Amino acid sequence: MNEAYRSIPKVDVVLKEPVMQGLPYDEQIVKRLLRDKLDMIRFSISAGRIAKSPTASEIAREVASEVRDVMESGLVRVINAAGVVVFTNLGRAPLAQEAIEAATDAARSYSDLEYNLSEGRRGSRQDHIRPITRACFGAEDALVVNNNAAAVMLVLASLARGREVIVSRGELVEIGGSFRMPDVMALSGALMREVGTTNKTRVGDYRDAISSSTGLIMKVHRSNFSVVGFTDEVSIEELAALGREFGIPVFVDMGSGVPFDLTASGIPGEWTVPSCLQQGADVLCFSGDKVLGGPQAGIVLGRADLVETMARHPLHRAVRVDKFTIASLGATLKLLAQGRIDRIPVLNMITEPAGDVKKRAQKLMRLMKVRGARVVSTRAVIGGGSAPTKSFDSYGVLIRSPRATEIHANLRSCRPAVLCRIENDSLIFDLKAVDLQEVAVLARKISEVMGHGD
Repeated sequence: MNEAYRSIPKVDVVLKEPVMQGLPYDEQIVKRLLRDKLDMIRFSISAGRIAKSPTASEIAREVASEVRDVMESGLVRVINAAGVVVFTNLGRAPLAQEAIEAATDAARSYSDLEYNLSEGRRGSRQDHIRPITRACFGAEDALVVNNNAAAVMLVLASLARGREVIVSRGELVEIGGSFRMPDVMALSGALMREVGTTNKTRVGDYRDAISSSTGLIMKVHRSNFSVVGFTDEVSIEELAALGREFGIPVFVDMGSGVPFDLTASGIPGEWTVPSCLQQGADVLCFSGDKVLGGPQAGIVLGRADLVETMARHPLHRAVRVDKFTIASLGATLKLLAQGRIDRIPVLNMITEPAGDVKKRAQKLMRLMKVRGARVVSTRAVIGGGSAPTKSFDSYGVLIRSPRATEIHANLRSCRPAVLCRIENDSLIFDLKAVDLQEVAVLARKISEVMGHGD
């Protein structure tokens, strides 16, 4: 084994290899990654996995490749041809141009983020986003934090720490990343009081659970699943009446937060932010980067006294938003307030006529010239935990191929990468979430991967 250790080349020897000489990166970073590689070799020898170290030349090639991977790592642009508008794993909502420009302006120079220019003293960053948020949804007060999970945690920690929160067993959800409501409840310091059953919860179940220890009554949007069949649940309006009777605030976690009625777009029956407030929710929260189409944010709306309590809680400091979020969310909400939803990509995708999508699909087929391709009608979904049982009309291009899985893998390695659907040995490129400006690029990538006559 001593001979094996002696075979490990020294750092300086590896650094003299030609492949290491031309790396345009900081020498300390290169040395750090090289030492990590040599440590791995020592471990492999001690574990009996290898009997001898690779040569200096072999190590140099591996380290040089790793250095490039590390230094070139980062987000990759993806063309979303999967038919999912709010694709969580693809970064959720693409921003409106106005939101991008607002964030860029905020990044370019100093700003009055926490400075009151008229009074010459410290100000609050919430002052820049509170007025437009309240105006858009008709709320008494508003608070914005860095995501909806943080908003839920802040509500529970500030309003119900050490007290019971009554919630239906049918609403103890788990969403992406193993975010489980019972775990969040425990972490916040609130005590969960489950009522009802998975499929049926009645107002009497909530009433029977109320005690002097009750801090909140909570209702949760199920987001990414639906309970159908022999079911019963209590409306926000009923819970609000119960809360008023006992002086207990009602908290609604809306999840996606649909900003207005989408029935005309083929998505009926979804909770909307204004309707939840009108039904009597004392406080509610939802995501800024889902159906609203803004940046990642957790938006809290409700009674001024409750929002003020949250704003003063120490946890608020840990989950506060930065200037980029405030700027881009503000710009998004201004577009919403002006009725210019066509300028907000997510809302435009959801509400645009299917005929417009069909035109993009026809253009894609003309441009890529792949044998056997045809335009097909599809069903797209909102995604992001919104309207899990509902879909709406869309169009795409179908290409049948026994190599569908291989082709899709190759498309994912393109730059920009391409994501589509595979169904029955066919690739389906749904155009619902593909912008008109992306169609030519998408056609080129498909043609490059498949060839013109696949």
